[in-house]
Amino acid sequence: MFAEVHSLGVHTLDGFCVRVEADISSGLPQFCVVGLPDSAVKESSERVHSAIKNLGFTYPVSRITVNLSPADIRKTGPVYDLPIFLALLCADGQLPAVPKSSAFIGELSLDGAVRGVAGVLPMAIAAHEAGIECLFVPAENAAEAAVVDSLCIYAVSDARQVVDHLRGKAPLSPYTPAPFTDADTLDGQDFSDVRGQPEARRAMEIAAAGGHNLLLIGPPGTGKSMLAKRMPGILPRMTREEAMETSRIYSVAGMLPKGRGLLEQRPFRAPHHSVSATALAGGGTIPRPGEVSLAHHGVLFLDELPEFSRLALEILRQPLEDGKVTISRVSGSASFPCEIMLVAAMNPCPCGYYGHPTRQCTCNQHAIDRYLQRISGPLLDRIDLHVEVAPVGYEELSGTEQSESSAAILSRVQKARALQETRYQGLGFACNARLSSSALRKYCRLAPDAEAMFRRVFDNMGLSARAYDRILKVSRTIADLAGSDRIETEHLSEAIQYRTLDRKYWF
Repeated sequence: MFAEVHSLGVHTLDGFCVRVEADISSGLPQFCVVGLPDSAVKESSERVHSAIKNLGFTYPVSRITVNLSPADIRKTGPVYDLPIFLALLCADGQLPAVPKSSAFIGELSLDGAVRGVAGVLPMAIAAHEAGIECLFVPAENAAEAAVVDSLCIYAVSDARQVVDHLRGKAPLSPYTPAPFTDADTLDGQDFSDVRGQPEARRAMEIAAAGGHNLLLIGPPGTGKSMLAKRMPGILPRMTREEAMETSRIYSVAGMLPKGRGLLEQRPFRAPHHSVSATALAGGGTIPRPGEVSLAHHGVLFLDELPEFSRLALEILRQPLEDGKVTISRVSGSASFPCEIMLVAAMNPCPCGYYGHPTRQCTCNQHAIDRYLQRISGPLLDRIDLHVEVAPVGYEELSGTEQSESSAAILSRVQKARALQETRYQGLGFACNARLSSSALRKYCRLAPDAEAMFRRVFDNMGLSARAYDRILKVSRTIADLAGSDRIETEHLSEAIQYRTLDRKYWF
């Protein structure tokens, strides 16, 4: 006998529909799964066998063939356990035919409990687009599946619940999703805790207002990491569309918090400097998102930047420019979005005290040059703001004056971002850091005296075309913070000063 049950799969970040076909025929007992299954899918035969017996159903002692269609797309993971379980019961006559408007996903334990799986959000989106009306998912994945509108979600904790529902004995109630709310707090990381560092605080405000990349250079203990960890607190809250894009990546990676539908806070990723190039950019036999994609619409913080491998750093160059990373394999290619803010921190030399006002540097010039040359010129050119973080004095540390809070900085950032969203409405980007070359000429108009000054600076400093564009983008952000329609000399001058540290250290 034959039965068919609808399910779903996921490839890179996109879901696709799968038909689980089961056929029970005469012959020696055998369980065969075809349709390009991986090891986890093949092992479903043992899990389904045990679940059927432990739930009190009769396991068909016959030749069993399960086909996962379409057969030319590789199926991965234990997501097909539940639909295979139902297809066998239907084919054996123990369960009536399953409605074609319903789809099922979930891993089975040996006692029939339904466990969570990765990638439910893109699968739910694919189900909605394919016209599926009801989706049965593990209870711990119900919140993310319910994010998709017009899709009836049933949260199940064991396979018997599904069988009783399909038989009409104990109908399940549809899952009710919680409304999307943006988060107002970020684990107590507030700029009011930072003492001194007015220049660095100003640079971080500019970076947040325009979505710019930032490099902090200074001796150990000056607060570089402390400043970086507070960056998410001054970034505008994610819109629902941004949260959907980021949550899809976390869903595929299996990193979406249990019981949560969408990520409500912008991600902050801080991989250790021992991270491999593949872990940073993504990859694998079946391409998976890396750290740069997990930081989509958020912050990627690279502490001790020169300690990262040269390959890992150089692999960031194209993603920083394009806002996406493309991974090519023999079997095909996959693209993952990575519109990030890169915040990097580093010491000026191996011992950390080169240029320190009171402590003596113990490095020779060759060691300093070799350390700094770990950061290539093309990568440095893609970082908009270079900021020197100076040591904090005793008076600033011991003072009782309260520093400006993240909320106060955020209010200015939000005003600047609102100007940018209005200005770039319908253009496919919403912040100055994403300005295209054509839009740059239109929206970054310089005052006449600023134009003359920029011409002199460009020739004297020997700036590249990329540095020219990035200075204009930062100038536009500074002007937005000041509420100015035109880029004046003071806005341009401040932007230029954030491109001078490479002349001090990388000469």
